[in-house]
Amino acid sequence: MKKNSVKTVAGRSLITLGVVLALYGCGGNDNDFDDVETTPTPPPPTTPEPAPAVTAFDDDGTLDAEITWTTYGVPHIKADNLESMAYGVGYAFARDNLCILADQIVKYNSERSKYFGPDTQPGSGDSENLINDFGFLTVGIREMAENDLSSLSANSRAMLQGYTAGYNRYLADTPVDEQDPACAGQPWVQPIDSVDLLTYSLGVALLPGAANFLGPMFLAAPEGESYLPTPVAQAQASAATPTISVDKANIKLPERNPQDMGSNGWGLGSDKTTNGKGMVLGNPHFPHTGNLRFWQFHTQIPGHLNVTGSSLMGLPGAVNIGFNENVAWTHTFSTAEHFVVYQLTLDEDDASDMTHMVDGTPREIYEKPMQIEVAVGPGQTIMLEKTAYYTNYGPMIEVPGNFGWGDGEAYAIKDANLPNYDVIDHWLAMNMATSMDEFKQAFKDYDGVIFNNTMAASDDGQVFYIDDSTVPNLTPTAINELTTNPLLIGAKQQAGFTILPGHLSIFDFERPVPYENAPKYEGTDSVQNSNDSYWLTNIDAPIVNPNPLYGRTGNQQSLRSRMGQKLIEETGSDNTFTPDEVESLVLSNRSYLAEAILPSLLSACEAQGDTPVEVDGQSVDISDACAALGNWDMRMNVESVAGHVFREFAFQFNRNPQWAVDYDPQQPATTPNGLLENETTIEQFARAVMVLNEAGVAPDAQFGSVQFVERSLPDGSASGNKLPWAGAHNIEGGFNVFNIVPGNNGTKLPRHTYPPLNSNTIMSAEAEGYHINYGSSWMMVISFTDEGPQGRGILSYSQSRVYGSDHFLDQTQLYSNGPAFRDIIFTDEDIADNTIEFLPLSSQ
Repeated sequence: MKKNSVKTVAGRSLITLGVVLALYGCGGNDNDFDDVETTPTPPPPTTPEPAPAVTAFDDDGTLDAEITWTTYGVPHIKADNLESMAYGVGYAFARDNLCILADQIVKYNSERSKYFGPDTQPGSGDSENLINDFGFLTVGIREMAENDLSSLSANSRAMLQGYTAGYNRYLADTPVDEQDPACAGQPWVQPIDSVDLLTYSLGVALLPGAANFLGPMFLAAPEGESYLPTPVAQAQASAATPTISVDKANIKLPERNPQDMGSNGWGLGSDKTTNGKGMVLGNPHFPHTGNLRFWQFHTQIPGHLNVTGSSLMGLPGAVNIGFNENVAWTHTFSTAEHFVVYQLTLDEDDASDMTHMVDGTPREIYEKPMQIEVAVGPGQTIMLEKTAYYTNYGPMIEVPGNFGWGDGEAYAIKDANLPNYDVIDHWLAMNMATSMDEFKQAFKDYDGVIFNNTMAASDDGQVFYIDDSTVPNLTPTAINELTTNPLLIGAKQQAGFTILPGHLSIFDFERPVPYENAPKYEGTDSVQNSNDSYWLTNIDAPIVNPNPLYGRTGNQQSLRSRMGQKLIEETGSDNTFTPDEVESLVLSNRSYLAEAILPSLLSACEAQGDTPVEVDGQSVDISDACAALGNWDMRMNVESVAGHVFREFAFQFNRNPQWAVDYDPQQPATTPNGLLENETTIEQFARAVMVLNEAGVAPDAQFGSVQFVERSLPDGSASGNKLPWAGAHNIEGGFNVFNIVPGNNGTKLPRHTYPPLNSNTIMSAEAEGYHINYGSSWMMVISFTDEGPQGRGILSYSQSRVYGSDHFLDQTQLYSNGPAFRDIIFTDEDIADNTIEFLPLSSQ
């Protein structure tokens, strides 16, 4: 019998599935798999080509689009086919965001080393560019795009082709000195084609999954084989050849959501709105810089399409979060899992460890050679080569101390989004829906909403929620084991993702979960989500779904989720909402934690008086901070005094919450609650005061002097223009939340950040406050009326990332001065009344 193996994850013991396999091999245990059937999952059904409803390609090969820009730089694109529409969108997008997409094309094409050398920090030896390049070659997205582009629907191909033509048109027609100075004239800013853009789309789909395992893929190699790349030919080795080394200790167990993507979303139906029609609140929380910026636009194909909203970078012409004449929708980041790590049982008869067993049959672990071009000096590159390893599940991975290759076991990852070719078709179908039934049909026909929950409302007052993100469709046997087998449950808890035995095909999956089995809710009341799984979408009718890959149920809710539940219950006197009321609630900048415990906290600190609190050998006087907090209005508004005092207390409280009432699963939206007025609470308050003292921030300062937005100059240095910024944080239970992202923002574009004092605060001594660059981004409230949809919203960081352009800071300034939303221009009449520029664009 195989020896049990014990690994460590984040300092804790992880009993790996070697134990499970041992139990299976020996039999006679409640956790074995003796009764498991090994019938594989049937292949997925083919999705028929949708009936033609809109012209995909221009008949004569000439692309024609009209672009009308209105206030705040929002483009409205009108065309008579999808290819021409995407042509206009690609052109307008490139004008605002050329550098970001150019950077991402390089990233997903595995060319960062070619242009920037092997290291993220030149000469540091971190080899991060190499890891990125070989990682995306390993998952094979470029190869998939090349091989499968022609098999995509006509609509998808038309939009890819048109968008890239528009992007290239802007690049060709615009002098270098009029392009974004952050990348203008750089050799990596090149024309792109449909394969490039499809590669990018396939890469974005992997953000919550395989894209976080590039380092483990890089390390994967059987015992005796080096994982390091080498020059393609010995003749290439020279003094210019870089020394490639990777510190294995830096390759750690990946996180599923390293950029902490989150959002709030509501759909309000006829029972919850004053006019008896539908309403939607969209409030995604995403980085304000880098590759996950939203961009607003409006597209029209008369008779077929009329939709406006915002999308992430590079989606070729479809709106991610927005509305048309009939339906409005928004998304939040799903708690669902989109991949499975399989523990392989290596073949005992194969000393090379290049064979593993499935259902008693040997399966080959096969190799694929890869090559990348690496810059080693000005104008000088060499080719490096490396071997990637694959199984029937997917690429092999290694994480030192956790997932090894040898001693009878190895690991591979299988991502349900690898590849996902439905992205464009799915969002296009949502954009074109003329009713809630057609909107739902988009989710039945496609599985392209890669990592999102969806909340929608229609003009006739229906609401709809679904987590139809791309989730592995595990067999009933696998789901049963995941929910009952303590070893699998424990492994998932410690790793943070699902680990399954790979020696039985019954644990494999062939396709994503179908529409019928996804968590969903339909009605005329309300749906909401703030990233705490699906189960409390409607608190009066919790959703039950046995599939553990969709997230936990019955769990304690985040403070932000509890604030969302509280706000959605705070309707007007007639128990319904108006659009103005929803907008006011979003921008109220309240703190759930403060509303739950502030009176008790003030009582405790006032009782302490000016008697110093002893903390780590220091005497801390908390009296001034306590007095300042007594004047706080429990809001994180610009003029609020001492909001930062409570925030710093919240960071300390979060480490060891002193709740008076414990969590009750029967009251998930209101427990835990109350504050214990004890020594720990006073010590936490004193530690908060120590943070403010170290940062040199006065406790009675106005919040707008502490929290700010400051853009970078094109060279990445600080501009010095600090705009006061209202908004809460997750830590204190805010709803309209903002944060700092001190590290990688997904691009190579330079920017400045201020380091926080420590890991228990976002306060920076250098900045003397909070330098915000993440949080509420594209915010909107859409209400259906007898006159059609009406909307207000704001893109908090503005349309353009081009420093100094007219629309680089305009909406940012509007928010700073308010905060307030602006009218969303949708009708032809409003477009005409608010036009600031018009461009007829033709490829002829």
